Amino acid sequence: MKGLILAAGHGTRLRPLTFARPKPVIRLAGKPIIAYAVENLRAAGVEEIAVVVSPKTKDHVAQALEGEEVSFVVQENPEGLAHAVAVARDWLGDAEFVLYLGDNLFENGIKALVERFRAERPAAALSLVEVEDPRQFGVAVIEDGRIVRLLEKPKAPPSNLAVAGVYAFTPAVHEVIAKLKPSARGEYEITDAIQGLIDRGERVLGVPVEGWWKDTGRPEDLLEANRLLLEKLSPRQDGEVTKSELLGPVVVEAGAKIEHARILGPAYIGKDVVVKNAYVGPYTSLGPEARVEEAEVEHSVLEDRAVLEGVRIFGSLLGVGATVRQQEARPRTPRLILGDLSRVEVPG
Repeated sequence: MKGLILAAGHGTRLRPLTFARPKPVIRLAGKPIIAYAVENLRAAGVEEIAVVVSPKTKDHVAQALEGEEVSFVVQENPEGLAHAVAVARDWLGDAEFVLYLGDNLFENGIKALVERFRAERPAAALSLVEVEDPRQFGVAVIEDGRIVRLLEKPKAPPSNLAVAGVYAFTPAVHEVIAKLKPSARGEYEITDAIQGLIDRGERVLGVPVEGWWKDTGRPEDLLEANRLLLEKLSPRQDGEVTKSELLGPVVVEAGAKIEHARILGPAYIGKDVVVKNAYVGPYTSLGPEARVEEAEVEHSVLEDRAVLEGVRIFGSLLGVGATVRQQEARPRTPRLILGDLSRVEVPG
């Protein structure tokens, strides 16, 4: 069995964070999102893995997965999940495979789905989860334990069973994909391919997700996923801690320097981070070489080389190299330099 991770999308709902980098390389709890996908596939016994990337995302994804033995398949233009499978057809060959959306996170991995697929030998198996508003997902209708109907982002969902971001297929799906036509939104939908299997009389199973599942499509989803991942943190201190207080589960990576600071876990302090005369509150992740001085941060994600000086932030996402600092000159009115689709909230 092979694993195919998709990481070629534009991540438009997360802009400006994803203007320069794809969503799956954003770090949560110390690791790129896509690294969790690779870990979950390997834990389920899937060793041969390829990642579908675009020309713009390939270098970012390769850097995020440095040291992992994975192949890359380039999708010149993202035209839907089924199109990505078609692009990877030569690499997949006639193998059974797991299709994994690279921006999805699963508390307990995907082993249950893979084991059920191997044991019962359906044409396809889909991970399913009950959601409050299924209109943003593929939605499944189940009868007698089998999926009998599948719709992509329906305006009037026939059930609350959303298709989570992992699927298992036999090679039979390639025949259906080869005959697909674009959907109303101009994409080759994997839900249409699965419906094609159902229409041919093939058996398609729905497997409930064990534990939580997060589709990290919006900023609030990233913060929530970071919180959930940090709750599983085991404390570790490899960096330098001077005259500071660390309470609760806190990871301090090698090269980090913590001085005159108070850190309340769960929190992750990345490699070569500097925290000085500062407070780092629960559910905060600081990426490599980030710096927090004379500042307070809580329930936030600061990515690589982000800088926070002289201010307090909560529930925030700072991208790679972003800087937030206190303005010393008067009048102390905000001075903002923001990219497209940025969002800033200031006290009234």
